[in-house]
Amino acid sequence: MAYNLCMPASRSLDQLNARIVACTHCERLRDHCTTVARVRRRAYADHEYWGRPVPSFGDPHARVLVLGLAPGAHGSNRTGRPFTGDGSGDFLFPVLHQAGFASQPKASSRTDGLTLNDMWISAVVRCAPPGNKPTPGEQRNCAPWLDEEINLLTKLKVVVCLGRIAFDGLLSWAQRTGKLTSRSGFVFAHGAEYPLAGFTVIASYHPSLQNTNTGKLTAPMLLSVFQRAGALAASAKKPAASIFPATRTPQDRNAQ
Repeated sequence: MAYNLCMPASRSLDQLNARIVACTHCERLRDHCTTVARVRRRAYADHEYWGRPVPSFGDPHARVLVLGLAPGAHGSNRTGRPFTGDGSGDFLFPVLHQAGFASQPKASSRTDGLTLNDMWISAVVRCAPPGNKPTPGEQRNCAPWLDEEINLLTKLKVVVCLGRIAFDGLLSWAQRTGKLTSRSGFVFAHGAEYPLAGFTVIASYHPSLQNTNTGKLTAPMLLSVFQRAGALAASAKKPAASIFPATRTPQDRNAQ
């Protein structure tokens, strides 16, 4: 079914995930995901692909939200779980395990036993886009899912945005919901922090192979981000909600 703005809000994250999986709103994305699932990559020829919108996963009482871009065609679109079964996940989960958020360092399938502690993983787009590039319209179509999701994460204190598109997607959420009047002062840079809507936003390079294979993002760099997220989540003081631009404005390092 397509997303219906008139539908009542989901009462739980499980209910929201069920609605996300059933979404057919973006014809281009659905055609691409089902085609990839049917044709398959040779290395996964004997795998049964998920081929549907990918639900979020993690601890429903999480204080830390990790926001990514979109499922990978032969990663999440194959396994049905964010950052599972591709190079980005192979880089991310050992770091999450070391930081104390993941129960194990390897993620291979929805049934591999991995669990998250105090963390919820999501994305601004729920279907794998051709070339990893969702259109602005497709991002807008997916935006209401994030609106509902953040409302249901009632203990949220930190959002880690993996990549510029995730960072921009969160700022769009803040503007849509009246929690931000201007993006002035919000500059994407690895490790940059901003107070927003009662929680702290931390920007990070995305753990894509393009970034990790070139050394633009290293494991220590990413670990530092999640250790900081853990420290903020554990802190007693929660940042005050604000609709004003952030006061910290680090120089843009041409981050992606």
